[in-house]
Amino acid sequence: MKLKNKLITGLIASASVFLFAVNAGQNAKAATVNNDYALSSSEGSSLKTSNNVVIAHATGTYAPAVNNAIFEKRTWYSNGAYVQYIVGDGDKIYRVGAEGYQAWGAGSWANANAPVQIELAQTYDNAEFHKDYVTYVNLLRSSAIKYGIPTDVDSSVWRGVKSHLWITNNVWGDHTDPYGYLASHGITKAQFAHDVKYGFSSSGNNVNPTPTPTPKPSTPTNKKAVHVTYALHQKGKKWLNPVKDFGSGSNGFAGVPNSVHDMLYMKVNHGTIKYRVHTKEDGWLPWVHKANKNDTVNGVAGIKGHTIDGVQIVYTTPSGETYQQAYYRSQTTQRANYLGICADNGTVAGYDSFAGMLGEPLDRLQIHINSNSKY
Repeated sequence: MKLKNKLITGLIASASVFLFAVNAGQNAKAATVNNDYALSSSEGSSLKTSNNVVIAHATGTYAPAVNNAIFEKRTWYSNGAYVQYIVGDGDKIYRVGAEGYQAWGAGSWANANAPVQIELAQTYDNAEFHKDYVTYVNLLRSSAIKYGIPTDVDSSVWRGVKSHLWITNNVWGDHTDPYGYLASHGITKAQFAHDVKYGFSSSGNNVNPTPTPTPKPSTPTNKKAVHVTYALHQKGKKWLNPVKDFGSGSNGFAGVPNSVHDMLYMKVNHGTIKYRVHTKEDGWLPWVHKANKNDTVNGVAGIKGHTIDGVQIVYTTPSGETYQQAYYRSQTTQRANYLGICADNGTVAGYDSFAGMLGEPLDRLQIHINSNSKY
């Protein structure tokens, strides 16, 4: 079926000006919207949305916002994922999908009820983050106001500004963005909710700043050492030697450079882990919870003879322990150097929380379990 996106006349210009209405009596912040990567009239969903939620995402990759816009434009159909706006690169806004028409960003219910979904591109640069954050917050807020949606974030009612985590907890999915990324730059959930509620002035100052709370005494940590053991099967050949965590040199990763692999298994010494692979022939395969290279049905991810081009991992920390997650990265046969670092909840890096580049055979993989990335 050919999907058509009925774009409103005038939206597809090389650039347009979007005004963020901040608060009554406050100056508006003008920001330029770049439409260079907007889906054309023959691309994207033709289904209109109900106007109940605006969804806040983080891209999950430490890459320029424009790269994410290019990726979504290029793979909107094959990857089945795109949103209306991506914010980043020092307060820039890139349009991909059309407002008021369903994007493919957070599952069927969310897509049907969100006239606007917004990604925040991730950066290590704190100054750039704060420029992006102001624009992101104001775009979330102004979009909600535009469609008569409450500006409350993650409230118990089914209307308002919702994080992808809220959608996961209340509807469907396994993503927790944007909170992990916001926290990496010192923004708490409470601060984010406050900022979206009140917005920022044209100077970038908070309209109604909250007092700094008195720090609470830190609680003792209960962090366990978790080790992951994993191995790849070389297509047409044999299982390679297993690798524990990661390191430098040829023993520091699973796989063979410039080779193709078709099966994967992994296990942890503490907690639980699930994993799955994407193959060029089959797409995403079911989650695997065991590790047994002799059981190619339930003990490994992949299908013998089919090329792996993506890996997704989720580690579950036992109750009462310091939260830890899987950090992993991969390389492909078609690119030099590792791709972005991925976190199992999709808040640190990697295109939407998976390692790999779809369409390109994965030739090596590194994994470790910790409370922060060690790469």
